[in-house]
Formats: sequence, C-alpha cells, structure tokens
Amino acid sequence: MSKNVLYISYDGMTDPLGQSQVIPYLAGLTKEGYSFTILSCEKPERYAANKDTISAVLEAASISWQPILYTKKPPVLSTLYDFYQLKRIAKKLNKHLNFKLIHCRSYIPALLGLWFKRKYGIPFLFDMRGFWANERIDGGLWNLKNPIFKTIYNFFKRKEIEFLNESAGIVSLTEAGKFEIMRWPEVKINSNKITIIPCCVDTESFNPVLVSPIKQQEMRNQLGITESDFLLGYLGSIGTWYMLDEMLQFFAELKKSVTHAKLLFVTQDNAAEIRETANKYGIHDADIIITSAERKQVPLMISLFSYGLFFIKPAYSKTASSPTKQGEIMAMGIPVVCNFGVGDTDKIIADYNSGLTVIGDKYDDVIQQIVSGIKFDKQSIRAGALDFFSLTNGVKKYKMIYQDIVDKRDAK
Repeated sequence: MSKNVLYISYDGMTDPLGQSQVIPYLAGLTKEGYSFTILSCEKPERYAANKDTISAVLEAASISWQPILYTKKPPVLSTLYDFYQLKRIAKKLNKHLNFKLIHCRSYIPALLGLWFKRKYGIPFLFDMRGFWANERIDGGLWNLKNPIFKTIYNFFKRKEIEFLNESAGIVSLTEAGKFEIMRWPEVKINSNKITIIPCCVDTESFNPVLVSPIKQQEMRNQLGITESDFLLGYLGSIGTWYMLDEMLQFFAELKKSVTHAKLLFVTQDNAAEIRETANKYGIHDADIIITSAERKQVPLMISLFSYGLFFIKPAYSKTASSPTKQGEIMAMGIPVVCNFGVGDTDKIIADYNSGLTVIGDKYDDVIQQIVSGIKFDKQSIRAGALDFFSLTNGVKKYKMIYQDIVDKRDAK
C-alpha cells in the first residue's frame, strides 16, 4: 500500500528554515516508509543560488520536489496568485500520486489541506508553526485600521478554528500554545489531538565533540577575538521579532562590569544597521563583530560563544513560538541569555538549567549572576537538548501522528 504524502510549505526549501525545519524531518520519515512530494514557494534569489544543492539533498533522500517561485508584490494579490499556483499543481500531483495525507506547514497551506479534505476526503495535518494571523498583527505587517487587512485577519481567524476542528491532527511548537488553543470556546477537539513538537535540532551535526580546537582558533583569529574574551553570540536574522535595541542595551550594561566582553552577530543581515544601533548605546565598533556563515559552519560559530543571546518580542502570538536557535545553542552545550514570555523558552531554561532569563528590562539581576561567575554544566545542557530538541524524537512523534492518520485509515 502506497503511503504518498504531499507536504505543502509557503516557506522555501532553499530558505534556512526549510533546510533545518522541513527536510531533516522528511528524510527521517522517508526511512519509515512514507513517500514525500514537497510543494514549496521559493524566494527567487535563494532559489537561483541554492536550487542545485537542495535538489541534490532531496534526491539523495528520495524526496520529490515541486518548487514554485514566491511572489512578493503587490500585497494580498501576490499571495492569492501563489495560492492559485499551489492549488493547481497540488490537484495535478494528486491525480497521479493519490495522496494519503496532506501535511500543511502553517496557514496558507492549511487552506489547501482543508479544501482537499472537503473535496476528496483526504485528511490533512495542521502543522501550525505558531498563531500566524496574530503574528502578522504583532509584527506590524497587517494594520487592523486598514479595512483590507482587518477583513483578511478575520478571515484567517475563522479559518484557524476550521483548521483545528477539521484537521486529522495538529502540531503545536509549544505547550503554552496548546494551552491557549484549548481555552478557545470555538475549538471542539480533544487535547490529545495536539502533539507538541518544538523546532528540533540535528544533534548529530550540532555536537561540540565534532568541533576541532584548531578550527576554533583559526576562526578566533579570523574574527579578531581571543580565547579569554567573554563572547555573547547572536545567531540568525535581525528584524520583526528580534529585539535588537534591547539586546544591545543589555550588552552595553554588561560591558560596564565585564570589560573583556564582545558581541558576535552571525547573520546575513545588514551590518551597518546593527552598528548604527550599537552606536546609539555607546558601544564601540571594536566590541561588535558581525559575520555570516554557511549552515555547516554554524556549530563552529556557536562553540565560540560564552553565552548565546536572543531577545524576542513577547507578543501574544509568540506564545506558540519555538526559537530554533535555542535548541542549536543548547545542543552545543552553551548556556543562553533570553527574555521571559516567549513560548516555552523560560520553562526549558528552568527545567534544564541551561541559561539565564531576563524579566522585562531588569538586566542587572542577570548581569550580576554573570559577574559573580555562575557556572553551567555543558554536558548537562547538551543532555537537555537531546531530551527536548532531538530531531530523532521529533521524527518519532511525527511517525506516531502519521501512523494514526495514514496507517489506521488504510487498515479500515
């Protein structure tokens, strides 16, 4: 019996998220006997640069790929066009492959999953990835004073309830998100329908044992840092959710007490913007290091950190968010400094003694602990990552969902 699954993503496989949060899971599930076709929207520049690499990775994993080019402008109409393209190709694929499940990553794909379920009776998995409509509001992308955006917001909030009630299964990134969903009176489901799978990490690749001390020293020399520097490290993009000003304020305060502190940004984003913001807080250019890295270099970069740093806007929608960087940093045995009120992050820090949590703008409490020489056990932090963020565990949880939906359905 074929176990063909259509995986629909509005994020591209040539995006970093596609490479860390889609492909590894599907490669693992392919080994469990499921056959995948990925239908994804690719950013033109990233697709042009990375399509050959990603094609090779997917081919090696026996995963089929049907990319379309993402359109950005004009707003709203471009999304409608992308949806039309996804629907057209999905229908065509289903004629040949007779999908047993539509796996929908977030809300735009879930519109398609709901349509397939109602039209053909094919079950869909609502892999929600967060409260998407609320993220658009909290991130300033949709202004509810604009009647068009208000109409779109209300449409997706209605659909959100339909996705939850009519899907064959639901994946939430956080316990906090699941708790919030179960409070909504319109949701008529058993809580067992929601499986918690955080943004997992390939802990085999993110492993401090694999990092060569020689490579570390070469990278320190390249970046202009020494082994004795106290290095705060930020990993990933800047913007929308990440609180650059507050992170730089924290560093400026820390620098007063830890004079050998430096702040390393590993990012593809605009270095000039970071330096301009740092200058506002009296931070010298010599104390800020900004570089980019290929994905395979990221574990090496993290291994240089004294602490990983990330502050995320603690908005309502972030209740359902799981920062990928938290698991990656923990897997390397490095403690984190982050802010309170984002998904399960502070609970994970408490449960696994894996860092320090800043409440509001009360930086002094955390800085004092750093100055006093608080110690963290690297092996214990990594063990926490293996327990909570392991890709192997994530694949096992998805397998259980698939078995419940696909295998039991075939057995009827």
